Amino acid sequence: MDIVITGQQAWDVEIGSNCKNIALEFSRHHRVLYVNSPLDRVSLFKNSKDPKVLKRREVIKNKRDGLEIVQENLWVLYPDKLIESINWISSDKIFTFFNRRNNRIFADCIQREIHKLGFKDIIHFNDNDMFRSFYLKDMLEPKLSIYYSRDYMRAVDYWKKHGDLLEPQLIAKSDLCVANSTYLADYCRKFNPNSYYVGQGCDLDIFLAGGNAPKPADLSHLSSPRIGYVGALQSIRLDMDLLRYIAEQRPTWNIVLVGPEDNEFLASKLHELPNVLFTGSRDISDLPAYINAFDVCLNPQLLNEVTIGNYPRKIDEYLAVGKPTVATSTDAMSVFSEHVYLGKSKDDYIKLIEQALSENSEARIAARRTFASSHTWENSVGEIYKAIGASGSGKKDDRYSNFN
Repeated sequence: MDIVITGQQAWDVEIGSNCKNIALEFSRHHRVLYVNSPLDRVSLFKNSKDPKVLKRREVIKNKRDGLEIVQENLWVLYPDKLIESINWISSDKIFTFFNRRNNRIFADCIQREIHKLGFKDIIHFNDNDMFRSFYLKDMLEPKLSIYYSRDYMRAVDYWKKHGDLLEPQLIAKSDLCVANSTYLADYCRKFNPNSYYVGQGCDLDIFLAGGNAPKPADLSHLSSPRIGYVGALQSIRLDMDLLRYIAEQRPTWNIVLVGPEDNEFLASKLHELPNVLFTGSRDISDLPAYINAFDVCLNPQLLNEVTIGNYPRKIDEYLAVGKPTVATSTDAMSVFSEHVYLGKSKDDYIKLIEQALSENSEARIAARRTFASSHTWENSVGEIYKAIGASGSGKKDDRYSNFN
């Protein structure tokens, strides 16, 4: 079987991408075409000097080939047609008209390359792209269509506007759905019984090797206990009041926050507290050293529609280094319950951090590292293969029964 992937994140995106990792794993056994989203008109004009936009513009003008080979069995397609920017349209009827038109343009671009590559009996894997890929099952006529849910997109205003209508329909008409958290699998199951939790893969090699990383120079003056967080500091996701409470209630603890800040964090009173250190952004290669310098790691997550279903990859990074970790209790965190201290209130966090500090041991460190190392992309994609075999669609065709 050949696999065509569409989704929200382009191959040349700077940040890490679940879908790219899944594509690489798929390509070990199957031919894969990873399709970037078509360039839309607003992005063309607003970001006209962006090198990535310039590249797509050259493809559209036939100045360069839009099909690139990444490695054996894996190609990336930059579509050679422009689509319209339509999410501002309020009318569902008018939006539907133009969205179908955009999908037709997109499908034609893909179909040409499928024919050129000789792909047959394709599987379409859709990474949370509820608008531009809404009609691709109908237009590409794949043997199997899979919807991959990795974020609750309807909690974001941009996607909510038309996603409240379209995503349930897209989930329902897909042959099966797979999700990287139990919460999202349950959400998909409301609309499609063939919905499966497939876990999350992580690239943990540098974190598994982080147990011997030296303390970063900017932490050398801080005494223990050092309580730390690594990741983007976003007020929509993290509880600033909780962080302030911990710092004020335990002034002898040093709270270290590693990552870029949004405007709300930049303006917060956390900057006024003497035992809170903001390091700013750090290269990913430096993160294991920061985590290794912490006595306890945190994920002080807010509970809202944006966060409740997310799989927190940083937890795996913390555990890979072997660190005791305290996090907010959510449905998605249930898979970590044996290795992470889960709390709901501010006082829970204080008590659990104290507990984590007091009962750490070499045996617990080893157990955390072993658990984290099981969260590989090979295992996650293996679960996708199992879902294909177990789904109703798979049972109708024995070619899927032992798909791998």
